[in-house]
Amino acid sequence: MTKTSIGQSKVVAITGAARGIGYQTAKELTRRGHRVAIGDIDEQQLKASADELGIATFSVLDVTVADSIDRFLDLVESELGPLDVLINNAGIMPTGHVHEEPDAVTRRQIEINLLGVIYGTKLGLKRMLPRRSGHIINTASLAGELPVPGLATYCGTKFAVIGFTEAARQEYRKSGIQLSTVRPTFTNTELVAGTAGAKGIRNAEPEEIAAAMANLIEKPKPFVRVTRVASGLAAAMKFIPSRLAETLSSSLGADTVFLDDVDAGARKNYLDRILTN
Repeated sequence: MTKTSIGQSKVVAITGAARGIGYQTAKELTRRGHRVAIGDIDEQQLKASADELGIATFSVLDVTVADSIDRFLDLVESELGPLDVLINNAGIMPTGHVHEEPDAVTRRQIEINLLGVIYGTKLGLKRMLPRRSGHIINTASLAGELPVPGLATYCGTKFAVIGFTEAARQEYRKSGIQLSTVRPTFTNTELVAGTAGAKGIRNAEPEEIAAAMANLIEKPKPFVRVTRVASGLAAAMKFIPSRLAETLSSSLGADTVFLDDVDAGARKNYLDRILTN
Protein backbone atom coordinates (compact mmCIF):
# COMPACT_ATOMS: atom_id res chain seq x y z
CA MET A 1 0.00 0.00 0.00
CA THR A 2 1.22 3.49 -0.83
CA LYS A 3 2.31 5.52 2.14
CA THR A 4 0.08 8.33 3.37
CA SER A 5 0.90 11.68 1.80
CA ILE A 6 2.38 14.38 4.04
CA GLY A 7 -0.89 16.31 3.97
CA GLN A 8 -2.77 13.28 5.27
CA SER A 9 -0.19 12.17 7.82
CA LYS A 10 -1.63 12.18 11.32
CA VAL A 11 -0.18 12.37 14.82
CA VAL A 12 -1.24 9.15 16.55
CA ALA A 13 -0.72 8.15 20.18
CA ILE A 14 -1.18 4.51 21.20
CA THR A 15 -1.39 3.12 24.73
CA GLY A 16 -0.38 -0.43 25.58
CA ALA A 17 1.85 -0.48 22.53
CA ALA A 18 4.95 -2.37 23.63
CA ARG A 19 3.45 -5.69 22.54
CA GLY A 20 0.63 -7.34 20.66
CA ILE A 21 -2.08 -5.35 18.93
CA GLY A 22 -0.66 -2.00 20.04
CA TYR A 23 2.79 -2.84 18.69
CA GLN A 24 1.47 -4.09 15.36
CA THR A 25 -0.79 -1.04 15.03
CA ALA A 26 2.18 1.26 15.60
CA LYS A 27 4.11 -0.69 12.99
CA GLU A 28 1.31 -0.49 10.43
CA LEU A 29 0.65 3.20 11.00
CA THR A 30 4.34 4.04 10.76
CA ARG A 31 4.48 2.08 7.51
CA ARG A 32 1.59 4.15 6.18
CA GLY A 33 3.45 7.37 6.96
CA HIS A 34 1.75 8.52 10.14
CA ARG A 35 3.68 10.10 13.02
CA VAL A 36 3.31 7.65 15.88
CA ALA A 37 4.02 7.78 19.60
CA ILE A 38 3.72 4.78 21.91
CA GLY A 39 3.24 4.34 25.64
CA ASP A 40 3.30 1.31 27.90
CA ILE A 41 3.85 0.44 31.55
CA ASP A 42 6.65 -2.03 30.72
CA GLU A 43 9.64 0.29 30.35
CA GLN A 44 12.15 -2.29 29.15
CA GLN A 45 9.89 -3.74 26.45
CA LEU A 46 8.70 -0.26 25.48
CA LYS A 47 12.24 0.90 24.75
CA ALA A 48 12.99 -2.26 22.78
CA SER A 49 9.80 -1.93 20.73
CA ALA A 50 10.37 1.77 20.03
CA ASP A 51 13.85 0.92 18.77
CA GLU A 52 12.53 -1.90 16.56
CA LEU A 53 9.86 0.37 15.11
CA GLY A 54 12.10 3.39 14.69
CA ILE A 55 9.79 5.46 16.90
CA ALA A 56 11.47 8.30 18.76
CA THR A 57 8.51 9.51 20.83
CA PHE A 58 7.60 7.09 23.59
CA SER A 59 6.95 7.18 27.31
CA VAL A 60 6.35 4.88 30.25
CA LEU A 61 2.62 5.09 30.83
CA ASP A 62 0.22 3.86 33.51
CA VAL A 63 -3.30 4.19 32.09
CA THR A 64 -4.83 3.74 35.56
CA VAL A 65 -3.47 7.20 36.47
CA ALA A 66 -4.99 10.10 34.54
CA ASP A 67 -1.95 12.33 35.13
CA SER A 68 0.27 9.68 33.53
CA ILE A 69 -1.85 9.73 30.37
CA ASP A 70 -1.85 13.53 30.38
CA ARG A 71 1.94 13.65 30.61
CA PHE A 72 2.20 11.16 27.74
CA LEU A 73 -0.06 13.31 25.56
CA ASP A 74 1.93 16.42 26.53
CA LEU A 75 5.06 14.68 25.26
CA VAL A 76 3.34 13.62 22.05
CA GLU A 77 2.15 17.12 21.25
CA SER A 78 5.45 18.75 22.20
CA GLU A 79 7.43 16.45 19.90
CA LEU A 80 5.01 15.59 17.08
CA GLY A 81 2.38 18.32 17.04
CA PRO A 82 -1.35 18.47 17.85
CA LEU A 83 -2.90 15.09 18.58
CA ASP A 84 -5.02 13.79 15.70
CA VAL A 85 -5.73 10.24 16.85
CA LEU A 86 -5.65 8.59 20.27
CA ILE A 87 -5.89 4.80 20.43
CA ASN A 88 -6.77 3.63 23.95
CA ASN A 89 -5.51 0.09 23.54
CA ALA A 90 -4.08 -1.06 26.90
CA GLY A 91 -5.91 -4.08 28.31
CA ILE A 92 -5.49 -7.33 30.25
CA MET A 93 -7.39 -10.63 30.24
CA PRO A 94 -7.11 -13.00 33.21
CA THR A 95 -9.27 -16.13 33.01
CA GLY A 96 -11.06 -18.26 35.56
CA HIS A 97 -14.19 -18.80 37.62
CA VAL A 98 -15.82 -15.67 39.02
CA HIS A 99 -15.95 -16.94 42.61
CA GLU A 100 -12.22 -17.72 42.54
CA GLU A 101 -11.08 -14.39 41.10
CA PRO A 102 -9.17 -12.35 43.70
CA ASP A 103 -10.58 -8.88 44.30
CA ALA A 104 -7.25 -7.36 43.31
CA VAL A 105 -7.49 -9.04 39.89
CA THR A 106 -11.05 -7.78 39.45
CA ARG A 107 -9.98 -4.24 40.32
CA ARG A 108 -6.93 -4.43 38.05
CA GLN A 109 -9.08 -5.31 35.02
CA ILE A 110 -11.55 -2.53 35.69
CA GLU A 111 -8.80 0.03 36.21
CA ILE A 112 -6.87 -0.86 33.04
CA ASN A 113 -9.59 -2.01 30.64
CA LEU A 114 -12.27 0.50 31.55
CA LEU A 115 -10.99 3.41 33.63
CA GLY A 116 -7.92 3.70 31.40
CA VAL A 117 -10.19 4.06 28.38
CA ILE A 118 -12.42 6.60 30.12
CA TYR A 119 -9.46 8.67 31.33
CA GLY A 120 -7.84 8.58 27.91
CA THR A 121 -11.05 9.53 26.13
CA LYS A 122 -11.67 12.50 28.44
CA LEU A 123 -8.12 13.78 28.06
CA GLY A 124 -8.18 13.28 24.30
CA LEU A 125 -11.44 15.18 24.00
CA LYS A 126 -10.08 18.13 25.98
CA ARG A 127 -7.23 18.49 23.48
CA MET A 128 -9.30 17.90 20.35
CA LEU A 129 -12.47 19.87 21.07
CA PRO A 130 -10.91 23.35 20.77
CA ARG A 131 -9.73 22.39 17.26
CA ARG A 132 -13.02 20.62 16.42
CA SER A 133 -10.95 17.82 14.93
CA GLY A 134 -9.68 14.43 16.07
CA HIS A 135 -10.42 10.74 16.40
CA ILE A 136 -10.47 8.57 19.53
CA ILE A 137 -10.39 4.80 18.99
CA ASN A 138 -11.02 2.49 21.93
CA THR A 139 -10.03 -1.16 21.74
CA ALA A 140 -13.01 -3.23 22.84
CA SER A 141 -13.66 -6.89 21.96
CA LEU A 142 -16.31 -9.17 20.57
CA ALA A 143 -16.35 -10.35 24.20
CA GLY A 144 -17.99 -6.97 24.76
CA GLU A 145 -20.95 -8.17 22.72
CA LEU A 146 -21.06 -11.89 23.50
CA PRO A 147 -20.65 -13.23 27.07
CA VAL A 148 -17.87 -15.80 27.50
CA PRO A 149 -17.66 -18.14 30.53
CA GLY A 150 -14.33 -17.74 32.29
CA LEU A 151 -14.04 -14.09 31.27
CA ALA A 152 -16.87 -12.51 33.25
CA THR A 153 -14.99 -9.46 34.50
CA TYR A 154 -13.16 -9.00 31.20
CA CYS A 155 -16.48 -9.18 29.32
CA GLY A 156 -17.95 -6.68 31.76
CA THR A 157 -15.18 -4.20 31.07
CA LYS A 158 -15.47 -4.60 27.31
CA PHE A 159 -19.28 -4.31 27.34
CA ALA A 160 -18.72 -1.10 29.30
CA VAL A 161 -16.12 0.21 26.83
CA ILE A 162 -18.58 -0.25 23.97
CA GLY A 163 -21.41 1.43 25.87
CA PHE A 164 -19.23 4.30 27.05
CA THR A 165 -17.76 4.95 23.62
CA GLU A 166 -21.11 4.82 21.83
CA ALA A 167 -22.69 7.22 24.32
CA ALA A 168 -19.76 9.60 24.01
CA ARG A 169 -19.82 9.30 20.23
CA GLN A 170 -23.44 10.44 20.17
CA GLU A 171 -22.73 13.21 22.68
CA TYR A 172 -19.97 14.67 20.50
CA ARG A 173 -21.34 13.81 17.06
CA LYS A 174 -21.59 17.51 16.10
CA SER A 175 -18.21 18.48 17.53
CA GLY A 176 -15.97 17.34 14.68
CA ILE A 177 -14.54 14.56 16.90
CA GLN A 178 -14.87 10.92 15.81
CA LEU A 179 -15.18 8.17 18.43
CA SER A 180 -14.95 4.50 17.48
CA THR A 181 -14.43 1.03 18.88
CA VAL A 182 -12.45 -1.81 17.37
CA ARG A 183 -13.91 -5.16 18.39
CA PRO A 184 -11.51 -8.05 17.74
CA THR A 185 -12.24 -11.68 18.20
CA PHE A 186 -9.65 -13.47 20.35
CA THR A 187 -6.28 -12.60 18.89
CA ASN A 188 -2.99 -14.48 18.88
CA THR A 189 -1.15 -12.39 21.43
CA GLU A 190 -0.12 -13.11 25.01
CA LEU A 191 -3.72 -12.51 26.13
CA VAL A 192 -4.74 -15.94 24.83
CA ALA A 193 -1.62 -17.87 25.91
CA GLY A 194 -2.56 -21.33 27.13
CA THR A 195 -5.99 -21.35 25.46
CA ALA A 196 -7.11 -23.16 22.34
CA GLY A 197 -9.90 -20.91 21.06
CA ALA A 198 -13.42 -21.82 19.98
CA LYS A 199 -13.92 -24.83 17.74
CA GLY A 200 -14.00 -24.01 14.07
CA ILE A 201 -13.36 -20.29 14.56
CA ARG A 202 -9.81 -19.15 14.06
CA ASN A 203 -8.23 -16.51 16.23
CA ALA A 204 -7.29 -13.26 14.54
CA GLU A 205 -3.68 -12.25 14.01
CA PRO A 206 -2.56 -8.91 15.51
CA GLU A 207 -1.66 -7.70 12.03
CA GLU A 208 -5.34 -7.99 11.05
CA ILE A 209 -6.40 -5.81 13.96
CA ALA A 210 -3.65 -3.32 13.11
CA ALA A 211 -4.91 -3.06 9.55
CA ALA A 212 -8.46 -2.53 10.81
CA MET A 213 -7.22 0.26 13.07
CA ALA A 214 -5.35 1.94 10.25
CA ASN A 215 -8.31 1.67 7.87
CA LEU A 216 -10.59 3.12 10.53
CA ILE A 217 -8.36 6.18 10.83
CA GLU A 218 -8.50 6.69 7.08
CA LYS A 219 -12.26 6.04 6.84
CA PRO A 220 -13.87 6.65 10.25
CA LYS A 221 -17.02 4.83 11.32
CA PRO A 222 -18.53 3.99 14.72
CA PHE A 223 -17.03 0.51 15.03
CA VAL A 224 -15.37 -2.33 13.22
CA ARG A 225 -15.40 -6.04 14.08
CA VAL A 226 -12.56 -8.46 13.25
CA THR A 227 -12.59 -11.17 11.83
CA ARG A 228 -15.34 -11.40 9.23
CA VAL A 229 -16.52 -14.84 10.41
CA ALA A 230 -16.47 -13.90 14.09
CA SER A 231 -18.18 -10.62 13.24
CA GLY A 232 -20.98 -12.43 11.45
CA LEU A 233 -21.42 -14.80 14.37
CA ALA A 234 -21.54 -11.94 16.89
CA ALA A 235 -24.15 -10.11 14.83
CA ALA A 236 -26.26 -13.25 14.27
CA MET A 237 -26.26 -14.23 17.96
CA LYS A 238 -28.28 -11.11 18.76
CA PHE A 239 -31.19 -12.42 16.71
CA ILE A 240 -31.13 -16.01 17.99
CA PRO A 241 -33.24 -17.04 21.02
CA SER A 242 -31.02 -17.09 24.11
CA ARG A 243 -31.42 -20.83 24.76
CA LEU A 244 -30.37 -21.64 21.20
CA ALA A 245 -27.49 -19.16 21.37
CA GLU A 246 -26.21 -20.79 24.55
CA THR A 247 -26.46 -24.25 22.99
CA LEU A 248 -24.53 -23.08 19.92
CA SER A 249 -21.90 -21.39 22.07
CA SER A 250 -21.50 -24.55 24.12
CA SER A 251 -21.10 -26.66 20.98
CA LEU A 252 -18.19 -24.40 19.96
CA GLY A 253 -16.47 -25.11 23.27
CA ALA A 254 -17.07 -21.68 24.80
CA ASP A 255 -18.13 -23.23 28.13
CA THR A 256 -14.66 -24.59 28.82
CA VAL A 257 -12.11 -22.84 26.60
CA PHE A 258 -11.34 -20.22 29.26
CA LEU A 259 -12.01 -22.48 32.23
CA ASP A 260 -11.26 -26.22 32.26
CA ASP A 261 -9.24 -26.21 29.04
CA VAL A 262 -6.77 -23.50 30.08
CA ASP A 263 -3.10 -24.47 30.37
CA ALA A 264 -2.21 -22.57 33.56
CA GLY A 265 1.50 -23.14 33.10
CA ALA A 266 1.45 -21.58 29.65
CA ARG A 267 -0.28 -18.50 31.05
CA LYS A 268 1.95 -18.04 34.09
CA ASN A 269 4.43 -15.58 32.59
CA TYR A 270 1.65 -13.44 31.17
CA LEU A 271 -0.29 -13.35 34.44
CA ASP A 272 2.81 -12.63 36.49
CA ARG A 273 3.58 -9.64 34.27
CA ILE A 274 0.12 -8.07 34.04
CA LEU A 275 -0.69 -8.45 37.71
CA THR A 276 2.58 -7.09 39.07
CA ASN A 277 3.36 -4.15 36.72
